[in-house]
Amino acid sequence: MGKPTGFMEYEREPLPVLTPGERIGTWQEFHEHLPDSSLKRQGARCMDCGVPFCHTGEVMGGMATGCPIHNLIPEWNDLVYRGLWREALERLHKTNNFPEFTGRVCPAPCEGSCVLGIIEPPVTIKSIECSIVDRGFEEGWIVPRPPSRPTGKKVAVVGSGPAGLACADQLNQAGHEVTVLERADRIGGLLTYGIPAMKLDKEVVWRRVELLAAEGVRFLTGMDVGGNYPASRLQGDFDAAVLCCGATKPRDLPVEGRHLDGVHFAMDYLHANTQSLLDSNLQDGEYISARDKDVIVIGGGDTGTDCVGTALRHGCRSLVQFEILSRPPDSRAPDNPWPQWPRIYRMDYGQEEAAALFGADPRRFSIMTVKMVGDASGRLQEVHTVGIRWSRNGSRPSFERIPGTERVWPAQLVLLAMGFLGPEDRLPDQLGLERDPRSNIKADTSDYATTVPGIFAAGDVRRGQSLVVWAIREGREAARECDRFLMGSTRLP
Repeated sequence: MGKPTGFMEYEREPLPVLTPGERIGTWQEFHEHLPDSSLKRQGARCMDCGVPFCHTGEVMGGMATGCPIHNLIPEWNDLVYRGLWREALERLHKTNNFPEFTGRVCPAPCEGSCVLGIIEPPVTIKSIECSIVDRGFEEGWIVPRPPSRPTGKKVAVVGSGPAGLACADQLNQAGHEVTVLERADRIGGLLTYGIPAMKLDKEVVWRRVELLAAEGVRFLTGMDVGGNYPASRLQGDFDAAVLCCGATKPRDLPVEGRHLDGVHFAMDYLHANTQSLLDSNLQDGEYISARDKDVIVIGGGDTGTDCVGTALRHGCRSLVQFEILSRPPDSRAPDNPWPQWPRIYRMDYGQEEAAALFGADPRRFSIMTVKMVGDASGRLQEVHTVGIRWSRNGSRPSFERIPGTERVWPAQLVLLAMGFLGPEDRLPDQLGLERDPRSNIKADTSDYATTVPGIFAAGDVRRGQSLVVWAIREGREAARECDRFLMGSTRLP
């Protein structure tokens, strides 16, 4: 553990960040690291709780608890407290292939399950994790580790998001010849095109990709498996394949006016913006601009927040965000006990920025979109909404409209950020893969095997829309089971 009385002596120190006014004008990451002295104190707050729920990674009562990849959090907190940074990095890499990603974009379910968090602000686990790995790169401790014993087996990994990269890393370390097939023009999947640059600098992604390439992983872009790359080639060209291609089918909003010019899926908006930013620093105009527009983001979650932050950086005229659910409570509700992730009211970076610019949290809770109205040219002009009241009929929640709460909002840009419904159909249909009731590729966590021998599935394509940290866990575990399939046994964790 860290200092035995550290949790009683030191308060939680938040990461230093640029003010909302400063960061809205840039696409650079806005979080900075604490100095070593502060990080040592934060590591000392880890309290040797005996049963560290922070790294359980289980689901209790339908809610995730702790770290899904079972990071050895108390161990590297103690090592940081003692100034043993390289040893802390070794502990971190035992369970997490890419702590520089999770240290930036993970919502930190580990902190929601911190024992200290029952009575005090939890340990700053996420910021310590990010500081460890960034220091590892700065000091030159993270270098290519090519496998020493090739097996002669060829494996395809479809998709280069967090699940695909983790899977490829593990399989490569087992000695297999790994080829990652990515349909976009750059490697990284969600990490590159789904998460904005101010939240995850793309150089951070490509730094790790270059490391994997130096270790022997082969990356091919422009390979749309099921499109320009027939899915049948996976079985003909490789000894096994792992599908890590995400849950990319967006949830639509079937209301009048959905077809109007100015209504877009959130991921189309975010992808185009990042691609234009990388290609030309937004000079080519090949993106959906929010400049001088009244913007409405429909849906919450990380994707909705990223749309808010992006629209503000474009220079939108106004911005509101609709959430159909009720406003969360300020503290844990009785049905949301520790160590579950706390479902409480909080503002993420996008809402903080909007509040600084426009004076209030942009979210409107318990509101439903009724229709959209355009002008004679088919361009979006208005969004009509009504307030709703939630109730519970047995175990199922339901809602009713509240008379007199109808409202009309000006809007020239609407971004639909209501989640995803599973994978696209072409690839699983071509391979004849069985689906689960939610349309995801059917494969359980005992072996990650699909209904077609030699084809495995991991990440969002198997479990549905989820977190980067869950994708890394599934990529690692699917690699282990793929290795077992190829070799008869495995040494992968």
